[in-house]
Amino acid sequence: MTGSIALATSEAVSHAARLLRAGELVAFPTETVYGLGGDATSEAAVARIFAAKGRPRFNPLIVHVSGLEEAEPLAEFDARARDAARHFWPGPLTLVLRRHAEAGLSLLASAGLDTVALRAPAHPVAQQLLRAAGKPIAAPSANRSGRVSPTMAAHVAAELGGDVALILDGGASAVGIESTILDLTGAVPVMLRPGGVNREELMAVFDDIASAPSGEKTPRAPGSLPTHYAPSRPVRLDAREARPGEALLAFGGEAPSGFAKVLWLSRTSDLTEAAANLFAMIRQLDRAKFSGIAVMPIPEHGLGRAINDRLRRAATPHPD
Repeated sequence: MTGSIALATSEAVSHAARLLRAGELVAFPTETVYGLGGDATSEAAVARIFAAKGRPRFNPLIVHVSGLEEAEPLAEFDARARDAARHFWPGPLTLVLRRHAEAGLSLLASAGLDTVALRAPAHPVAQQLLRAAGKPIAAPSANRSGRVSPTMAAHVAAELGGDVALILDGGASAVGIESTILDLTGAVPVMLRPGGVNREELMAVFDDIASAPSGEKTPRAPGSLPTHYAPSRPVRLDAREARPGEALLAFGGEAPSGFAKVLWLSRTSDLTEAAANLFAMIRQLDRAKFSGIAVMPIPEHGLGRAINDRLRRAATPHPD
């Protein structure tokens, strides 16, 4: 494996599809973050994803498909699931559904659960790759488990290096945070993870949406462990004053003085801009020798809920 970066031309996408069919791992762009892809029908390929990421095997993966037609043979789609797919696919919404026993998917991808997490990404390169591969592709974020998600091909190369056969470069991810995960296996939809589709948008389709119960030891969705998206520097939230040696992620208004460096998630309080900048800016600050990364308050509405979710997990102390 070389881990080389290739501009996502038609030839490179075709080559990537051949690698996937051969059981290799390929990193590719989506509108949310870059994914680490493997053949979702191959236990060996899925096991290689877990090994490359150092990911706990009780943490399920998202299986990517090109659309609803490709997803329906894999899981039980009721009217609610079809409505959600028609409204939000392709796009940053993952649906957790009962897996068909005859779906042919790796059981490891579901971490032993009888469900599967499905998404149709909107990025044109991801769509081209899925069609060329002709298989569902299991693809968590292309980073070491628990670390900051990658939004550029260079981020993948720096972190996973030779653990992937090829990295397709499709530019910076436009959304910049992972997909929203919605569990439709019960009577009431449950948001397991906030993300690129916000609650207000979902409420236009569903009458009621519950929040995920806290304290679950076995996650039903990716990215729901208490410590996740974590840089090596400590993260301090709701910062209104500087502490010695800290860098600042600023948002809206005027930034407090005294920080060693300031990067603006958005000067205009634009949550979409802030989400797109979040992971790349955390990575940039984490590479320098700051004492920590402080973050100004982010509003708890719309995409702000997803941004704050990622920041709270990044700020959770690492277990010993």
